Amino acid sequence: MTRVLALLSIVALASCGADGDPVRPTAGANVTVTEDGVSTSGTVGVVSGPLTVSLGF
Repeated sequence: MTRVLALLSIVALASCGADGDPVRPTAGANVTVTEDGVSTSGTVGVVSGPLTVSLGF
């Protein structure tokens, strides 16, 4: 029974997201120096075809 569950788990993991274009990760960082001090910001995201999703921090 354990072997059957292990095999089903492997098959399920192998079939998840196996088709389609791969997503491309993106990242960016900014450092700004002003009279008030130094500030930093950044973005992370993914690009899949014409769709881009990013998160700024």
